[in-house]
Amino acid sequence: MKAGCSQQQNAEAVLFIVHLCLFGGYQLTELQICHLCNGTVQNGTATGQFCSRSGGLIDGRCCLRGKENTSNVVYVIGLDLSNCSLSHVENLQEASTAAMIDLSMNLLLTLDDSLFEGFIQLGSLILPSNLVCPGGNASWEKVEVKGETVLCEGQKDICNQTGHLSLTCPENSLCSADGPGLFQCDCVEDFHGYKCLREVWTVPNNPGLWASRGLCISGLYPAMGYPETQGQIGLRFYPLP
Repeated sequence: MKAGCSQQQNAEAVLFIVHLCLFGGYQLTELQICHLCNGTVQNGTATGQFCSRSGGLIDGRCCLRGKENTSNVVYVIGLDLSNCSLSHVENLQEASTAAMIDLSMNLLLTLDDSLFEGFIQLGSLILPSNLVCPGGNASWEKVEVKGETVLCEGQKDICNQTGHLSLTCPENSLCSADGPGLFQCDCVEDFHGYKCLREVWTVPNNPGLWASRGLCISGLYPAMGYPETQGQIGLRFYPLP
């Protein structure tokens, strides 16, 4: 019995030293989301177990990891706001890098899908059973109700779910995932502006200039400076930034 206790204490001491080496220089209290309510992540919880497997460090309600080759920089990989007496949640952006979030055992009546905008790493989300997974069940590989909680697991990339989704984005742009059930259209290289209609390239023999060419559409967004002639190609020159 004594030997077992000694081994456990030694293991805890080694883990403490490892954490000091990895996180000793980091500031762990700057993220307000980690202290949104009292308490810390418990070892026996889903977030606690995830944090232990991931080699993270618990700070309040967060599991943190340090960025490689940087100092004094950490980011959230897990967030446990379970049993925080929350009736609403307005902003979780400080935890947008989280792979796991637990919002169970709260008095939440609804969650806006936009709350998880940009949460492309989120792979496991635990909610009160009265709520639905953000983006709907189709946005997750697995949705399971367990007692008073619902588990949303394995976020799907909406851009790869259907072959025709690319048609939703305008020409000269690509679909990219932006959270559960969310996507955005990013202009491809050398295109920018409204619906990615403006093309940019450097002017030959004038490396200090770049040109912007775009299709000008009559009657649409005149405040943006489009010429009124429908179908006219506009060409403008600008100094390189």
